Parts: sequence; C-alpha cells; structure tokens
Amino acid sequence: MLSPMKILVRWLLLAAALLLVSYLYTGVSVSSFGAALIAAFVLGLFNTLVRPLLVLLTLPVTLLTLGLFLFVINALMFWAAAGVLDGFNVTGFGAALIGSLIYSVCGIVIDAAVERLFSAST
Repeated sequence: MLSPMKILVRWLLLAAALLLVSYLYTGVSVSSFGAALIAAFVLGLFNTLVRPLLVLLTLPVTLLTLGLFLFVINALMFWAAAGVLDGFNVTGFGAALIGSLIYSVCGIVIDAAVERLFSAST
C-alpha cells in the first residue's frame, strides 16, 4: 500500500516534471506550479480511469502495431488533460506525443527515485 507521504512526493515531482516538459519543449506550456499540480492530478486521473478502457478497446490495433499504439494513447491522455484545463496547453497532437514521451521518461525516473527513497527509509 502506498503511504500518503509517498503519494504526495510523487505528485509534487510529477508536477515539477510537467514544468520541465514545458521548459524543454515549446509545444507544451504550463503557466505556473499550481497549474502543473492540477495538471499532474488530472493526468493521473485520466491514466487511472480512462486509459485502461482505451487500451482494452484498441487492443487489436495495439497488438498489430506491436505496442506502438500505446504511444498514441498516452498522447491522447496528455492532449485531453490539456484540453480540459486552463494553464496547461498543448499546441497539437504532435506536441502531445513529444510532451507525453518526455513526461513518461520523467515519470519512470521519478518512480524509481521515490521507490528507492521510501524503501531506504523503512
């Protein structure tokens, strides 16, 4: 079970990762850290609630493309989050694809760091 502190640290770091994405790539913009916090929360909700349904519905295409269609699904989640939020903007699908790739790499690094940090403290 995830501890509340671990969830909070991960959320803060993912919000910082969104700011990093907007700094590295001009197709993604985040107006403030508060907007990044909200965007990270909405991205987490979309990835938890909507993404599994999309993966299931597009399973034949995903299998046919050997899993590469999952990049499209990630980009759609990124683009959808930007579409429903103020302060988090993505200029188009290509920007969503590149932004979601950068954000995913950051997320992998953050997950490894948080896991290592909290496993060392217990």
